[in-house]
Amino acid sequence: MRRARIAVSALLAALALSGCATAAPTIAPSGVDELTIPTPSPRPSDFVSAIDNRWLPLAAGNKWNYDITLGTARGERTVTVLEDSVTIAGLGATVVVTEVTGDVEVAPTRDYYAQDRAGNVWWLGREGVWRAGVDGAEAGLAMPAVPRIGDGWRAGFAPGVVEDRLSVSVVDDHLLTLHAASNLTPGVLVSQEYVRDIGLVRTEALGGPLASSQITAGP
Repeated sequence: MRRARIAVSALLAALALSGCATAAPTIAPSGVDELTIPTPSPRPSDFVSAIDNRWLPLAAGNKWNYDITLGTARGERTVTVLEDSVTIAGLGATVVVTEVTGDVEVAPTRDYYAQDRAGNVWWLGREGVWRAGVDGAEAGLAMPAVPRIGDGWRAGFAPGVVEDRLSVSVVDDHLLTLHAASNLTPGVLVSQEYVRDIGLVRTEALGGPLASSQITAGP
C-alpha cells in the first residue's frame, strides 16, 4: 500500500470531463516519440499485459491513499488497481477504481488504462462516461514512457465529453510535474506531481476562477 498527502482543488472531480468538440485533431509528431495522440485504432499487438511505467505504476493490487482537504471538508481518496482486466477497443485494459470517503463529495470512478510496448500508458475511458472505440472516442496518452519538458498531448478524446490536455513542466530523476487543462473549466491550470516508482502524490489548481479553492494538506 502506498500512502501520500495530496493538495486538491474544487475541480478534482471534474478534471477528466471537459467541453464540447466534434473532431479529434491529432497532435503533430513531436517530442512524444512521434505518437499519434489521440489514437483512433490502437493495435493489440503493440500493447503488453502489465503497466510498469515508472511514473504511473499500475500493477494489479496496487493501492494509494490520499488525505483530502477542501475548505472545511475532510476526506480520504483511495485509488485501487483491480486484479481483473476488461477489454476496451480490443485491448486488455487495467481497471483503476477511485473512491472518496468523508465530507468531500466526489463520485467514485472506474478508469481503464493500457501500456504499449514502448512503455507509454494510454487512457482508454471511464465507466459510464466514455470509452475508446465507442461513439468516436479515442484513446489518449495518460503518461509517456520518457517525459520531456515541453512535451504536450491529449489525455483522451470523446466528442462532447472529454478533451483534456497535459504538458510536462518539470522532470528530473525523481519528480515529474504535469500541467493539465480541461475545456470544462476554461482558464484553470492544474498541477499534478508524480514521484518515480510511486505515482501521483499531489494535485493543485495554479490559476483561474477556482484558484481560491486551492488548499494544501498538512505534512
